[in-house]
Amino acid sequence: MAVTVLRQQFEVSYEYPVVFARDVFAADSPVLREVLEAAGEGPHRVMTVIDSGLLEAAPGLPARIRQWAQANADRVSLTGEPLIFQGGEVCKTAPLEVQQFYDRIADEAICRHSFVLVLGGGAVQDAAGFAAATAHRGVKLIRMPSTVLSQNDAGVGVKNAINHGKRKNFVGTFAPPFAVVNDLNLLATLSPRDLRAGMAEAVKVAMIKDAHFFDFLHGERKALAAFEEDAMRYMIERCAALHLAHIGSGGDPFEQGSARPLDFGHWLAHKLEEVTFGSVRHGEAVAIGIMLDSLYSWRMNLISGDEMHAVTELFRDLGFGLFHYELNKIDISRALDEFREHLGGQLCITLPDGIGRGREHNRIDAGLMAECLKDLQRLAADREINLTNLDQLELPLAV
Repeated sequence: MAVTVLRQQFEVSYEYPVVFARDVFAADSPVLREVLEAAGEGPHRVMTVIDSGLLEAAPGLPARIRQWAQANADRVSLTGEPLIFQGGEVCKTAPLEVQQFYDRIADEAICRHSFVLVLGGGAVQDAAGFAAATAHRGVKLIRMPSTVLSQNDAGVGVKNAINHGKRKNFVGTFAPPFAVVNDLNLLATLSPRDLRAGMAEAVKVAMIKDAHFFDFLHGERKALAAFEEDAMRYMIERCAALHLAHIGSGGDPFEQGSARPLDFGHWLAHKLEEVTFGSVRHGEAVAIGIMLDSLYSWRMNLISGDEMHAVTELFRDLGFGLFHYELNKIDISRALDEFREHLGGQLCITLPDGIGRGREHNRIDAGLMAECLKDLQRLAADREINLTNLDQLELPLAV
């Protein structure tokens, strides 16, 4: 019997702006107006989604959005009152809001040529982005991240996801947004804890992509710990630029392979978030994951003692905790195997090869990693070891 094979091949080009600005909802601000004009003449129908945490910190935000829309009525037509998503991991773990999103899309006759404007942190961006990507097979999404973590990482990329069965980001899509607008004024709504948490992603990308950026973070660590404006703005913009550069030029924007350099430190972070039911912030978990993988890298002679010292000093002075008691419940081998499944079948862990370079590893010594976890607990408990003499750790160096 003859076999007929027809091969389909096509390319789709994606482009979207990531804008950094202030006071975007001022009546005379051109930022959102110009974003909408890129889709043609309006007025464009816009449905808004707001993070409950952001709304609590800025209760006047819906009124400001309405006033801005009225001042720009030739370009925008709001479809109704904002849909409120619960802030934090709950909107991804028990995503009632996703169903409410679909209902609102239907009730307000939002189509593929309409817009959804999402204001909130990374979890809300993830969940609402997933809903936007799957309603009508995709409606135009404008992200307006409101946290450090979402402005420098989660909000600028192409991924959206919700959790399932205690597995983080188990259900999701790759769907680039129409635009990302980072209003730096929104950061004033954050607690010190949330301001700090987003810095972990900057340390991550610096360690595997940009030694000069790491030097900046280390040199300005006291200014960052005090949330000084100039240091914070540069940290956020440079971190976002490095993430965008990797997505655009890394060769695998939709992660069809197993290599995911931007997941450095994340295999443990995801597990820690799971076992703490989201009580540990993503950035806090990433900081601990980076510390553990850095200790492993040091023991494998991939980074020097001085570099390990600098990483430890940076996280400590930024104000991060370096250990959590729930880590003692984690089975390292099982966690690595779950991460392997998440990657698509082959384990691929990014480790620093000196500060500023990353190298992919397909094999991790789970026993050595478990010993490094014990060392991390000692580092967290003993500041003298943490900051002055890493050689007091008594694990044998890898040969």
